[in-house]
Amino acid sequence: MTRLRHEVVIEGSADGHTWLAYEFRGKPGDPGRRPRQWAPYHLRLDWLLWFAALDPGYARPWFTPLLGRLLEGDRATLRLLRGNPFPERPPAAVRATLYRYRFTTRAERRATGAWWHRERVGPYHRTLP
Repeated sequence: MTRLRHEVVIEGSADGHTWLAYEFRGKPGDPGRRPRQWAPYHLRLDWLLWFAALDPGYARPWFTPLLGRLLEGDRATLRLLRGNPFPERPPAAVRATLYRYRFTTRAERRATGAWWHRERVGPYHRTLP
């Protein structure tokens, strides 16, 4: 919807050192992944996370419980995602980071193959064990 956007990236870790991102079906995530078109529909969780990036207060009632469901490996929650980076057992910890995304320029796309350029803004939510 916009050329510059803030996105919440949720990651999990089995050991506290290596972090793997949870990918969503319609949100930017991996900068190398081509953007998807879902119109005229919205993927509900992806849509909620877009608003959460705009206003953390909006997400206060449901964001921490979402992270808790990922820590539990809740199947219903995981079905809302593009994939589960922890198929064998749930992660030991989860965290959320805020990033600023923008589409790459034509020159950047040719040089890197990336669709998005992203910059870390900072932590979005504390790490949950």
